[in-house]
Amino acid sequence: MSIVTYNSPTEILLDNIMRVMEGETFCKDRAAYIVGGQKKLERLIEAGEINVDKPSNSQNGKWHCNAAQVLKHCRNMRPKKKVKPIKKRNYD
Repeated sequence: MSIVTYNSPTEILLDNIMRVMEGETFCKDRAAYIVGGQKKLERLIEAGEINVDKPSNSQNGKWHCNAAQVLKHCRNMRPKKKVKPIKKRNYD
């Protein structure tokens, strides 16, 4: 058994979230939105970073992506700050 030490309460909360989400799944569309696109999701699946289960073998069967692994690879969703241009003054 290993003892994990944390430096801050945010690390504890993040670890708790990941442990809870380990048993949950996202569908393909939701997972693609979180990671930043379908191609990126497919690359992560091929690389083995995200586990996917497709219980039915039909063409339109639902994918079950591991939620904790999807959240680990989420894209930056913070809004970008707009930089205001500097107005030039005319001294004529």
